[in-house]
Amino acid sequence: MPTSPESLRALEIIRAFATEQGVDVEEGTRPGEVVLTLPGENKLRTSCSLIAGGRALSLSAFVIRRPDENHVAVYRFLLQRNLALPGLAYAIDDSGDVYVTGQVPIGAVDEEYLDQLLGVVLAATDEVFNELLVLGFISSMRKEWSWRVSREESLANLEPFREILAKDEEERGRVSAHEPGVGEEVDDEAGPTSPSAEAARPDGPPEGTEN
Repeated sequence: MPTSPESLRALEIIRAFATEQGVDVEEGTRPGEVVLTLPGENKLRTSCSLIAGGRALSLSAFVIRRPDENHVAVYRFLLQRNLALPGLAYAIDDSGDVYVTGQVPIGAVDEEYLDQLLGVVLAATDEVFNELLVLGFISSMRKEWSWRVSREESLANLEPFREILAKDEEERGRVSAHEPGVGEEVDDEAGPTSPSAEAARPDGPPEGTEN
């Protein structure tokens, strides 16, 4: 557990802020860590780890799993976006999963500053989420769309991408059956896993991300 007055005060502020805003908060597995689940519009849940150390508050928020394709385009997009993230930056772990990370002085943490900081986190995760899906998972999304259309399944969670995917469908013609990609296992009853749901899994930050 953190012992400095600054870190204890920061944790109290974070917990009080989460309660006031109706944000889910859990105690983390590492000393001084709390994990907030931030609600969004495109990315419904963002898991954000906050670790209060002696001198800094470390932050790590899961954005999206390792892209299936177009890695250069995805990482170029993220690097360009880094210029607009005050105090934070996109990073990838050993698996290629994407996070937003950063450190801020522990003494700067108050309710107003925390509100601004988490606002930047949401902008960095929620606002770009659909664009990242298109860049990094478009082939899987096309297969998913075709499979659902052929089975007359719900397209609800793919609706934000209708303009792109419906146009693809028109160009290729209706697909009579889903054709799994290399190494993909498909349950004929359940259909393929939605790439948007898989990419947005609400995992917390992996061990070893504390800066």
